[in-house]
Amino acid sequence: MRASGWCRVVVAAVGVVACGGEAPVSQEELLGQSEAALGVSNGSNLNGSNLNGSNLNGSNLNGDELNGQGLARMLVSVNYAGARLELPDGAVWREGRFERVWLKGSVFHGRFRGRHFSGLDFEQARFKGNLGNGAQVELRVDSITPGSGENQDVWTYRVSYREPADGRWYPICRDTSGQPAGAIAVAGRWDYRQGLPGQGGAKYDDPRTFTFACEGAAIAKCIHFGYKPWASVNGVSLAAHHQACTRLIRADYCGDGTSHTVNGQWVNLYDAVGVQRDTEGWAVEAEWDTEGARCFTDHNRAHAPVSCPSTPVRQTQCGSERSFSTGTLIQSETP
Repeated sequence: MRASGWCRVVVAAVGVVACGGEAPVSQEELLGQSEAALGVSNGSNLNGSNLNGSNLNGSNLNGDELNGQGLARMLVSVNYAGARLELPDGAVWREGRFERVWLKGSVFHGRFRGRHFSGLDFEQARFKGNLGNGAQVELRVDSITPGSGENQDVWTYRVSYREPADGRWYPICRDTSGQPAGAIAVAGRWDYRQGLPGQGGAKYDDPRTFTFACEGAAIAKCIHFGYKPWASVNGVSLAAHHQACTRLIRADYCGDGTSHTVNGQWVNLYDAVGVQRDTEGWAVEAEWDTEGARCFTDHNRAHAPVSCPSTPVRQTQCGSERSFSTGTLIQSETP
């Protein structure tokens, strides 16, 4: 389906810059971006899997489990509380525990004994990560890369975890070749379980925790597509669009956390707020909101019949412009 007047592309201009040291990054810089500062030009997303607005999808919501054992060893969230950092105290270095830590966009901020820390100050910071089996692991921020260009508000972190079995440090994120990969810090947490309607794949705005979203998986991909959950366009928060995107990228039609696709298939996505526009003449696949697909057609990435225990009802016609005014956030097409 070709775009019409309701789907206007927004070209990115500038993002925001977070500073290290004591100088805070203003909320206006991070959260008050204009329409021009938020959009991404179709065909040039930083994910590296984008061709003329058509994005390679994937089945993974976030990074793989830590050293095997499936969901039990999945890093499901990270605590703000208990974060600490080594601080200079004359000629001696001592450990300082933050009184408070928070995120503005994807940039860390913290307060210790009246001093404000932000941005690059968080290199070598330690956090407590929560595993799927209820255990915790120690996390270390090894390096920080500030955002640039149209994604100046998207900072990436190389993070390691200490393996209790041998005391050594291992990366929490790896790329397809097994090399360490970066992560984006995102407020809130996700449910990584599958087959649970209304729960699997859901996001929770838990003020106590955040997520290290591994580059290359759905949470981070959708940020690079322009759906930054901390941002807004013309007063419309993109948080819901980001969650809908994570469902779309994984072809989670039933909204239960189950992916119905494999890595490497193409998908074209577009919305009505001006972040992504329709650039292809492909067949409509589905309409999406935060709960999964509102409707989907036989022309889907599963290449097989998909049956959901409840809604959405499988339809042969899906994807009208009018649906954006009745709850659809993003629509998808496949070749």
